[in-house]
Amino acid sequence: MLQLQRLQRNKMVNKQLVDFVKEARKRGFGDITIRNALLSKNWPVSEIEKAFTSLVEKVHLKNEVRLFFDDDILTALEKRAKKNLLSVSEQIEDIVRRSTINQRSKGSVSSYNEKLDDSLIGLFSRKRTGRKKK
Repeated sequence: MLQLQRLQRNKMVNKQLVDFVKEARKRGFGDITIRNALLSKNWPVSEIEKAFTSLVEKVHLKNEVRLFFDDDILTALEKRAKKNLLSVSEQIEDIVRRSTINQRSKGSVSSYNEKLDDSLIGLFSRKRTGRKKK
């Protein structure tokens, strides 16, 4: 069933464009760079989007989360992961896990006192908002 749907999508997609995107990804170019290159060569936006959509795997994982980091954060993550003998995805999972456990052990939100050794924990943790008590 899934293969039939992919074939139907691919019939409407320009095969040459899909091959170009695949090859560019293999060479390490990001999707935004590929899109910009195609737009600069006057490819229609609808054709470009069809090509990218046809390449998306339809995976239904309940636990899947996609994160996009700028180069500085990714470099820091890679450095920390290497130091901890982990892959980048394992390092991110560890940071999120520690943040969640930390939050549970703190008790209520009012007792949360932010002490971060990692800026990513701050991104994944809830901070107290609202009026301050006197």
